[in-house]
Amino acid sequence: MSEAEENDFLAVGKFRRTHGIRGDLLFTVITDFPERLKPGTTVFVGDQKKPLKISSLKPHNDGIIFGFKGITNPEEAIAYVTEYVYVPLEDRPALPEGEYYHHQIVGLKVVDVNGKDLGIVSEILITGANDVYVTKTNQGKEILIPAVKQVLKEINLEEKTMIVELPEGLIE
Repeated sequence: MSEAEENDFLAVGKFRRTHGIRGDLLFTVITDFPERLKPGTTVFVGDQKKPLKISSLKPHNDGIIFGFKGITNPEEAIAYVTEYVYVPLEDRPALPEGEYYHHQIVGLKVVDVNGKDLGIVSEILITGANDVYVTKTNQGKEILIPAVKQVLKEINLEEKTMIVELPEGLIE
C-alpha cells in the first residue's frame, strides 16, 4: 500500500512489531513527510481509525519506534501490530505546483491529446526512474503510462482528468 486515501484519511505507515518492555511499536514509514509525526500528534490506527497520541519516538534502523499515551506494555501494544496508521487528509502538507499525491492521481480519467478516452488510473507503480500510471481501459486492458513531462500534458484535479501524449506504439 502506498500513501493512499482511505475515506478522509491518508496512510502514513504500518506497525511491524512491538519493541521493548514499555509497549513501544516499530513503525514502517510510507509517507514522504514523516516529520509530521511527532510527540503530541494524534494518529488513527487500523480500519476503525482508533485515535492514539504519540508520546515518544526515536529512529530505529529503517523505521521509527513510537510510544503512545495509554500503551504501557507489549501485551497492550501487540493489538496494533500489522495495522496501518493514518492522519486526517486535511493535515497533509501542500505540494509544490505540478506535484501530486498518489491518491489524487488514482481514479483520474485519462485522455490522449486528440480526445480519445484511454481509461482510468487504477494504480501507481513506483519504479527507480519515475512512477508509472496503470490505466485500465473500458475493455479491461491495462496501459502503462510513464509519469514524465514528455507524456503528461495536463492534470486537472477539478475535472478529474489527465491529458497525455503517448509515444508511438505504446497502445494499439
